[in-house]
Amino acid sequence: MSKPIVAIVGRPNVGKSTFFNDIVGSRVSIVEDTPGVTRDRIISDAEWCGRHFLLVDTGGIEPDNEEVIPAQMRAQAEMAMDMADVIIFLVDGREGLTHADVDVADILRRKQKKVILVANKIDNSKVPDSIYDFYELGLGEPMQVSSINKLGLGDVLDEVFEKIPKEAFEEEDEDDIKIAIIGKPNVGKSSIVNAFLGEDRVIVSDIAGTTRDSIDTPFEKDGQKYTLIDTAGIRRRSKVNDDIEKFSVIRAMAAIERCDVALMVIDGTEGLTEQDKKIVGLAHEAGKGIIVVVNKWDIVPKETNTMRDMEKQIKGELAFMSYAPVMFTSALKGQRLEAVIDKAKAVAENRAMRISTGQLNSLIADAVLMNTTPSDKGKRLKIYYVSQIGVKPPLISFVVNDRDIMHFSYARYLENKIREGYGFEGTSIKFVFRERSEKDQ
Repeated sequence: MSKPIVAIVGRPNVGKSTFFNDIVGSRVSIVEDTPGVTRDRIISDAEWCGRHFLLVDTGGIEPDNEEVIPAQMRAQAEMAMDMADVIIFLVDGREGLTHADVDVADILRRKQKKVILVANKIDNSKVPDSIYDFYELGLGEPMQVSSINKLGLGDVLDEVFEKIPKEAFEEEDEDDIKIAIIGKPNVGKSSIVNAFLGEDRVIVSDIAGTTRDSIDTPFEKDGQKYTLIDTAGIRRRSKVNDDIEKFSVIRAMAAIERCDVALMVIDGTEGLTEQDKKIVGLAHEAGKGIIVVVNKWDIVPKETNTMRDMEKQIKGELAFMSYAPVMFTSALKGQRLEAVIDKAKAVAENRAMRISTGQLNSLIADAVLMNTTPSDKGKRLKIYYVSQIGVKPPLISFVVNDRDIMHFSYARYLENKIREGYGFEGTSIKFVFRERSEKDQ
């Protein structure tokens, strides 16, 4: 199923971030101690009653000198509104109507989008008189919530799904492999798309940042359907100095959320940079298939083992996702691009691979015989049962006697054994550990 997009808009200090975090829940609160993983997502997958959607937090919109919304902030707000199926317009129910609220409402009316007016910070049964001022916006009756107390959020989400058009949930072609081309500006992403397609379907320029939006291009190779998603380059945060560029980052994140495989394109003349690590961390965190594509390899000065040495360096610096293959290409010369597409197909298949319960338990039993489980204070870890409970990415459940004894190094050992047996190149493998009660042991 495709995922509809829901945007949260409003002026600063109305509680948008709290509202956002309440809805996406643990997805955002997970802290992963690995390099390159973002901790402050502004777009995330969310779920309500079994239905998935993408939730976008746009940041505060405020007037300039209480009269005019600055051009950049207006552009950001309008981009959010344009991409959304439904917009949640959040206001401060305690403070009441402000000029900034009126300005945002004016933009919303011109967009003719489906809007839900939500008055936040109403945390008791006594409704302040100021709530009635919001009727002046002409956006209907304000729904009342308290983000900080998690009151009324379900009613808002029910209303969201009442307004989402049915076509937003149209079935997607499950055989279609979606490939997002991600990376910094000016590393050759659009050139790679053009080389894949054999024609200039995406504007290519030497000026960084030419591609503002993500652009979907379907094609077919050897009977397999693909969709290439060319994304705007993701800049360093310090260089995201206008909100149009900032929202291009959001669009790139949205492309990552809906792809099967992300091609992380880096400039071979520069090598792997800190910003590259942050970008690929987004795809890793989202559980996507990943291939690191070192582009512009035709103009890299070569010595003995240059390719091997760079691959070793990249693998070392991306140790938290050592599963990702590294490939070397030249979009300009058309070198090795066919192999990249073939590898993307293999990675997508690996991400959807299932291992039978019998095979998995046999493999883990052999692994334990070779390297016994850890112990703590005289208590040894016991693994009773293993099963794969999900795909995209593969999710494996372990039933154990005490999950606190499952040291991360032993979990990594087990993951390595699974990879030795079944590959899973290009995809992360997620583990969950569940304790069995003593009476069942």
